Amino acid sequence: MASSPPFPRPLMVLGTSSGAGKSLMTAALCRVLRRRGETPLPFKGQNMSNNAWVDQAGGEMAYSQALQAWAAGLEPNCTMNPVLLKPQGDSTSEVIHLGQSVGTARAEHYYRDWFKPGWAAIRTGLESLQQAHPGGRLVLEGAGSPVEVNLQSRDLTNLRLAQYLKAHCLLVADIERGGVFAQLVGTLDLLRPVERPLIRGLLINRFRGRRELFDSGRSWLEQHTGVPVLGVMPWLDELFPPEDSLDLLERRGRKSDAELEIAVLRLPSLSNFSDLDPLEAEPSVQLRWLQAGQPLGQPDAVIVPGSKQTLRDLAALQASGLGEELVRYGFSGGQVFGICGGLQMLGASLQDPQGLEGGRAGQARGLGLLPLDTVFTDTKALTQRRSLALWPAGEPSLELEGFELHRGHSQLQDPDAQGACQPIAAAADLGWCQPLGDQGGLVAGTYLHGVFESGAWRRRWLNGLRHRKGLAPLPETVPHHSQQREALLDRLADAFEAHVNLEPLLR
Repeated sequence: MASSPPFPRPLMVLGTSSGAGKSLMTAALCRVLRRRGETPLPFKGQNMSNNAWVDQAGGEMAYSQALQAWAAGLEPNCTMNPVLLKPQGDSTSEVIHLGQSVGTARAEHYYRDWFKPGWAAIRTGLESLQQAHPGGRLVLEGAGSPVEVNLQSRDLTNLRLAQYLKAHCLLVADIERGGVFAQLVGTLDLLRPVERPLIRGLLINRFRGRRELFDSGRSWLEQHTGVPVLGVMPWLDELFPPEDSLDLLERRGRKSDAELEIAVLRLPSLSNFSDLDPLEAEPSVQLRWLQAGQPLGQPDAVIVPGSKQTLRDLAALQASGLGEELVRYGFSGGQVFGICGGLQMLGASLQDPQGLEGGRAGQARGLGLLPLDTVFTDTKALTQRRSLALWPAGEPSLELEGFELHRGHSQLQDPDAQGACQPIAAAADLGWCQPLGDQGGLVAGTYLHGVFESGAWRRRWLNGLRHRKGLAPLPETVPHHSQQREALLDRLADAFEAHVNLEPLLR
């Protein structure tokens, strides 16, 4: 079907393990093919991630496939990631098919209950994507390792898909983590005879130092496996979006010119951590990811990010004492900002009668920093939004933009007497803010993911923090973060073109 004319041969990026760099190498491949005049079609049959994006039609998909779509010059669409699993604790995941939630799966029953529906969703996604882009070339990303022997017979998104599409595969290994020879040789040895010919090349990723020092290793790999090493990608001193929350642990570097420190709570069920990428890219901002048990200190602001399990994460904050510390911080003059689930936690109460956000039905008192009540229902808000910003105040008027991805609905406890609590946007349901105490504290929050991508609004928020420290304001005339992301993707593609020979893969 998909591999015959007029469609070019599909390409697939596999990895020896999770975190090998498949997502970014797939993005680089998409950008390089686009430069060659092709229409690359990024596709990952099944992804497991709480870092999500909402497309223009209100479909939910993994953020990594959205990034690959931008690399390909396409608008992200949920057909590029037809099966998305969102872990929610206790070995369960929410199941998203073609952008919409279709149920909850337990790990031990997933393949029994969801294999056939998942494969049907994958085939539908493939057909829809190719119909929308005739003549495009599928650029597929695998998941984890393709040779998990206990799962191979039920594999939905690696070699089953590669065989189905007759894809030419590139196998990526991360040399930074060590054991690269064992990674590659072991993976190839575990392939079945029918699968081995699909692997057309090997790629060594994240190599530090002079590449010629690896020449003997490259020769050994080619002689021992019979598969060409198509390239050695260098370690890039760039801050690329993390592929999963584990990559956040590697973000420990200090910026020599940072003037503001912003603490971000690393919640147990953290979601949509890509919301923080625009702040990571600010040279004057140092983000400090904070886990329960670590002291809050006196940062210039604290961000409570999104959560897949809001009530559980709220309970973890309160049990650790970090929640109480955050309240003290706010009333003693601190600045607190919540995003989505983080906004909900800052409210007065949260009710979850169906156990959607905590694993079991219940209710909880929030941190009490905003006079909001939140109720969780089956209805999921999945939409891109845009509205005039009312906060932070200033001239010229700015827009808030981003996307909603949540179940809970929040409202002021007494809308007629809201007092100091005010909406932060003309669309009053997008977020609220209010002063705290008498020492200049302030709490605010929004349902908008991606809120910091708007350069002007981000800078205006940062300038409020800078003013409190007596620092000069930063220019607000900065582009949308998407322009920085484009430049980053171009630099990634430049390195890929310089260090990887694609011809054996394309033949």
